[in-house]
Amino acid sequence: MATQNHNLSDYDINKVPDGTGMKMGIVVAEWNENITAALLEGAKNTLMKHGVYPEDITVKTVPGSFELIYGAAQMVKTKVDAVIAIGCVIRGETPHDRYICQGVTQGLAHLNATQDTPVIYGLITTLDMEQAKDRAGGKLGNKGDECAVTALKMVDFMRKKD
Repeated sequence: MATQNHNLSDYDINKVPDGTGMKMGIVVAEWNENITAALLEGAKNTLMKHGVYPEDITVKTVPGSFELIYGAAQMVKTKVDAVIAIGCVIRGETPHDRYICQGVTQGLAHLNATQDTPVIYGLITTLDMEQAKDRAGGKLGNKGDECAVTALKMVDFMRKKD
């Protein structure tokens, strides 16, 4: 796995644009809330660390990871510069996790290809709860941090293309 060799919270601070004045949307799944809440906290803290004002961060919840597609699609219609979609799917006894992950991936990719607002993929997919905890502030860092940095960079990229 890629994250075994890379801490999700490690990044070059000098390569992160200033987020002052950026408006960020975060859609977070309630399912596996102990994990998604930690990812959300990481994303918010990192955005604020880089200049995004707390009042410029809009957070909406959806029941599960599959609903991130609809939530992100609705949030794209608001006046945000980027949307971070946060969810957690843990493999279970049935193959449903594959269908959920594939659907969310395709749905969020479609939004990125058809909308002008970047949608950041913050769905973690793990084999067990321990792996999820490792990626939600544990020994491998916090995927929420990585998503926030990505959002800042994508907004900067979008602004520079004009």
